[in-house]
Amino acid sequence: MFTKIMIPVDLGHIRNMEKALALAAELAEHHDAQAIIVGVTQSGPTEIARTPEAFAEKLKAFAAEHSKKLGVTFATHSEVSHDITIDLDDVLQRAADEIGADLIVMASHVPGLSEYVFASNAGYLASHSKMSVFVVR
Repeated sequence: MFTKIMIPVDLGHIRNMEKALALAAELAEHHDAQAIIVGVTQSGPTEIARTPEAFAEKLKAFAAEHSKKLGVTFATHSEVSHDITIDLDDVLQRAADEIGADLIVMASHVPGLSEYVFASNAGYLASHSKMSVFVVR
């Protein structure tokens, strides 16, 4: 049913990603699908990495750790954004299209007051994406 599963991750909040990664691994195994962890960074230095190349290496290390832990091989895909706060939704959608994802498994937080005014990233993708989106809390 699914062939490519995209899992967006925020390396600054990796504890919040565990359930989504476990579910994606289970789905990838069940459907014999490729699981691709997608990370987005900025072109300049961040708390996570000084360069986009260093970010890509950290993303690969994160994927390797979770591949071993969950028994599924996670590939990685890095994207660079000029301003993550403004264009993260568009960058994630572009990444999903580029890798040919037919399912996005995405961690989300419990909605708060701001989600009544502004959609969360997961909510945006669920509403605007042409592929299926599984939001995990």
